[in-house]
Amino acid sequence: MTSKAEVESVESEEAPHVGERTRRDRATEALGRSWLLLFLIALIGYFWLSTPSGTFLTWTNLEQIALNTSEVILLAIGETFVIVTAGIDLSIGGILFFSAVAGGEVMIHLAGTSEQTINGQYPHSGLAIPVGIAVCILAGTTWGLINGTLITKLRLPPFIVTLGTFGMTFGFGDLISGGSYLPSPVPPALSSHFGNGKILGLSSPIYVAIFFLIVAHVVFHHTRFGRYTAAIGSNQEGTRRTGIAVDRHIIKVYGLAGFLAGVAAVLDLAIFTNTTSVSHQTDNLSAIGAVVIGGTSLFGGVGTVLGSAVGAFVPTVLQNGLVIEAVQPFWQEVVVGAAIILAVYVDQVRRRRANR
Repeated sequence: MTSKAEVESVESEEAPHVGERTRRDRATEALGRSWLLLFLIALIGYFWLSTPSGTFLTWTNLEQIALNTSEVILLAIGETFVIVTAGIDLSIGGILFFSAVAGGEVMIHLAGTSEQTINGQYPHSGLAIPVGIAVCILAGTTWGLINGTLITKLRLPPFIVTLGTFGMTFGFGDLISGGSYLPSPVPPALSSHFGNGKILGLSSPIYVAIFFLIVAHVVFHHTRFGRYTAAIGSNQEGTRRTGIAVDRHIIKVYGLAGFLAGVAAVLDLAIFTNTTSVSHQTDNLSAIGAVVIGGTSLFGGVGTVLGSAVGAFVPTVLQNGLVIEAVQPFWQEVVVGAAIILAVYVDQVRRRRANR
């Protein structure tokens, strides 16, 4: 028999190794959480050094990057919740475009006659703008709920459903707009009071993105909704057996993604005053890239809203820096696509090690 003294001696010898391994694991986890932020800082530093002085690292340019990223952040937040459930939403860019077209058309038609709006006159913009904003958000939410309903009620793969609605949203959007820009810009009051409006030196849309980012972070990590989302992605059937209404929750998650796409459509109209399908063809890549690069697993169950927000800056910083360097911005798509593949590979390696 082993004496108590011998057991205590063995435990005392193993304790330092356990503590050392724990510190090593913590350091590895900390590095895993912060690598993306370090990469983003390195990317900014590279463009700062490689671009002419006074072009990239200026307050005006950094604010422009943040402004352009505000839409991507909103899309990435919704995509994070979707992907954590082990789903995917390939229609998010199309929903944004359709919502912007629908809301923009309503704004233009309510603001005045065709002659008035073409001539830059918007006598009824006070009514047109809030109604148009409501239409943007309602249209986005509706498409999101359609995605969730088709996935749950028809038992169809999210990839197939959202690929189909991707084509539908872009198709309907082009049909409404005539395949080009809206007939005239949206009422300028939307841009002057909101899109170009500033609070403490920052454009108003940036604050909208920050607000939804904070709310989403709290909801994901500190509410029942967030816990259910992660549980469904980890084990959908097991979650269903605990009494949770899985189908209803998935519909809510896709509805949330559509709602945020509708909000992003409002920002799009406020910033650019018009919209076209060409400008939103890569929104899916940017949003999904931000989520996956940010640390959310495509296999579900694991995600971070703040990581997705940091990941959202990668494509916009790349595009901005490449434009200043007079390099074709299409390289942005190449880099983001490669980064998605690498991130998924790393995630698979982590899962294999965890299952050993």
